[in-house]
Amino acid sequence: MDALLISYIKSKISVTEEEMNTILSYFQPMKLQKNELLLTHGQSSQRTFFVVRGCLRIFFINDEGSDSTRYFAFENQFATALASFITAEPSEEIIQAVEDSDVYYITHKNFYHLLDIIPQWEKFYRIYLEIAYVTNTKRLMSFLIQDALEKYCQLLAENPIIVRRLSNKLVASYLNISQETLSRLKSKL
Repeated sequence: MDALLISYIKSKISVTEEEMNTILSYFQPMKLQKNELLLTHGQSSQRTFFVVRGCLRIFFINDEGSDSTRYFAFENQFATALASFITAEPSEEIIQAVEDSDVYYITHKNFYHLLDIIPQWEKFYRIYLEIAYVTNTKRLMSFLIQDALEKYCQLLAENPIIVRRLSNKLVASYLNISQETLSRLKSKL
């Protein structure tokens, strides 16, 4: 099992070696090709993913056919279409590998089974939900109160890996601005 996943879990909760082995037994490895889809619009999100290498993108496509990226998960991060994962309703979101990626996944059934058998997994899930809530709230606030330049500067300060590793098209989708606007901002800075 990958040391990165073990380290991540240990950074959030304290478990015995036996409990860790039980947790890890429910995670499965998966190799992904660039642009491979893990979840499409209308499917129920039945897996959550941990990125060991690469990058996953969670995004929506609006009625006009353009996409808006909600989240990028790089190494040492979890990702899922969380609302669908929790409710089992069809997802509005799409999950895609934007680079060749190595991930581990755990199914919804097994994730919730761990909640029943390992008390510390409840704490892990609470921390997971808290991180997701804070991340999504900050994203929403940036859309409501920041102009394009402020959003780009905040991205550079807080998550420069997105700008360094991903295409202008994906960065613009994440900032909810046009590629042309992004190019202008980059030339000013």
